[in-house]
Amino acid sequence: MAEVKLHGFWSSPFSCRVIWALKLKCVEYEYIEEDLLNKSELLLKYNPIYKKIPVLVHDGKPIAESLVILEYIEETWPENPLLPRDPYDRAMARFWIQYGATKCGDAIGALYVASEEEKEKAAKEILEALKILEDQALRDKKFFGGDNINLVDISYGPCAYWLPALEEAVGVKVLEPSTLPKLHAWAKNFIEVPVIKENIPDYDKMMAFSRMAREKLGKNWPL
Repeated sequence: MAEVKLHGFWSSPFSCRVIWALKLKCVEYEYIEEDLLNKSELLLKYNPIYKKIPVLVHDGKPIAESLVILEYIEETWPENPLLPRDPYDRAMARFWIQYGATKCGDAIGALYVASEEEKEKAAKEILEALKILEDQALRDKKFFGGDNINLVDISYGPCAYWLPALEEAVGVKVLEPSTLPKLHAWAKNFIEVPVIKENIPDYDKMMAFSRMAREKLGKNWPL
């Protein structure tokens, strides 16, 4: 059996994405915790372009970027599929994953670095992006995958757990029952899925670490 290793960081939503997929696929792996202030030689070797986590190493071959890794996991271990079998449905799933990486990701990134004067505008942009997601992708489903989570749900996992933490840190509200009722319900359901609930960082510990990191490193530290 080929060896599988994951270089990650305990509070990273991008590391968690990969962990969730590996767990759902029942893939055994070795987890390697990285010190992001003193990155290992292996991490820099495996991801010389971005020098970031997560990096999945399968049989000595590194794959970087969480969404790319998710696709690799889906193709390499087809058991317990996380994408629809129908080609059109699979294409639509990939479309919404890409939408999250660009439209939603850019908006959330803008909130993270927003000044006091800019944060309300940034929050509004996130709300607009998530409203489209709610109305056109999630609709009346429990999960994006229907009754069970799939790669779309996993890709939006950071919105379920880390976005509320960012809201608390910055002092805005976006993912609320009054503004995004279906997406708010999805987030609650998502983090109650056993494999998700068992593999997310402690909220208070994560918030304390994030505050410390932001104070020391400013806005260059990811939540």
